[in-house]
Amino acid sequence: MSWAQVYKVRPRVPLACPGCGWAVHAKHSPQGVRFFCHDPGRDGTCELGGESWEHHMLKLELASAVCAAGWNAALEVAGGDGAWRADVMASSPDGSRRIAWEAQLSPITDRDILARTARYAAEGIGVCWVSPGPQAPPWIDVVPAVQVSAPDQHGQCWRVVDGLGGFDAAAGTWVFKPQDLGRFVRWVLSGSVTSVASLPHYTSAPRGSGGHYVQRHLWWTSAQSERAQSEHDRRRQEQAERADRARREAADRRAARQQQEFQRMQQLKRRRQSQLVPTPEDEEILRAQAQEQRRLEQAWRRQREQEAAKLQELAGRAVEVARAWWQDVPPRQRAELFAAVVERAWADEEVRVEIPERPQVSESFAYGIPLFTTGRLRALYGIVRPCPELVCLSPQLEFQHLVVRDEQEARQLAGVMSPRARITNLCLSRDA
Repeated sequence: MSWAQVYKVRPRVPLACPGCGWAVHAKHSPQGVRFFCHDPGRDGTCELGGESWEHHMLKLELASAVCAAGWNAALEVAGGDGAWRADVMASSPDGSRRIAWEAQLSPITDRDILARTARYAAEGIGVCWVSPGPQAPPWIDVVPAVQVSAPDQHGQCWRVVDGLGGFDAAAGTWVFKPQDLGRFVRWVLSGSVTSVASLPHYTSAPRGSGGHYVQRHLWWTSAQSERAQSEHDRRRQEQAERADRARREAADRRAARQQQEFQRMQQLKRRRQSQLVPTPEDEEILRAQAQEQRRLEQAWRRQREQEAAKLQELAGRAVEVARAWWQDVPPRQRAELFAAVVERAWADEEVRVEIPERPQVSESFAYGIPLFTTGRLRALYGIVRPCPELVCLSPQLEFQHLVVRDEQEARQLAGVMSPRARITNLCLSRDA
């Protein structure tokens, strides 16, 4: 039925709530948003009518923004087979496009939100999930989504604070772009911004001051930023290929020189074996080679002695270095660190990790804290925060799973480890 057939029609058209079956009547807000209200006298509760004030106001804000963009908005629209129910369904003026706007306040698993998104996609409906929580939800990296903040006491409007970004080609990273919610809705409906995946080398984005990075695999962004990311990645790959080609060419030149030197030595050897008298030129070459060999051996011994002295000096102050390394983590953040390790171990490998009552650093693992799995077959899971400066004293770290707090610690550790080292970044905040 059309709106004109149910709004302020006498006699009233019998309408029922799909959630509880109670009678409802048609209304609209001062901004022209259409909705239905329960008739007085209803007993019990209704899932549709019992939503929080914040949920209700966010839905109205989304619907108002849709209407302001020239699209049609309807609240609580259900699919024909009941497979989905959209908080706000936006329909283009010609009816060719539909985009569902979902205000998601309650917790939901990644699997469930992916399944709900897939049900919309199966009917050709786009979707944007909106979270008004104080922190970005875990699924903001799983489905097209944004985090918003409610208006404060100064009368500011609803704002998108996470999920909308732009690619900074100069820095080679994604950056957050806070924006008014109404403007963001218009951009989505007009196609000015779409959901774009971060390429593998660009999933870490700076957030706030202090060198804190967060992981973002999905962004609402413009086609220009999507192209900028692809172009930056293309140039990065070309630079890596050029550097690799230069290394191979340098290795080929060294091999050619060594081959030439080997051939000359073989010629001298054959002359001696045939009892030919070596020429003065041959004798000079042999003397020069022997002298160069002695110089290289002396330089190698000096280098080994210097390295041994440095390692001995470092070992003497290892405890002091380790104490300074761990003083950077206050007790509360240390507890959060261990909790994040337990959560990541279960999410990535489905293993449970035991956190000792008094975690102790291990000298054998660069003064990191070893953690073991639970159960009868107890095994070493990983080393938490080994000190980068002391890695050279623990060569066995090369074969262990290393766990760090954030991007800064990951880079410090990667700088002193080989490329094949396994380093897990938990992306935790350094805020006190």
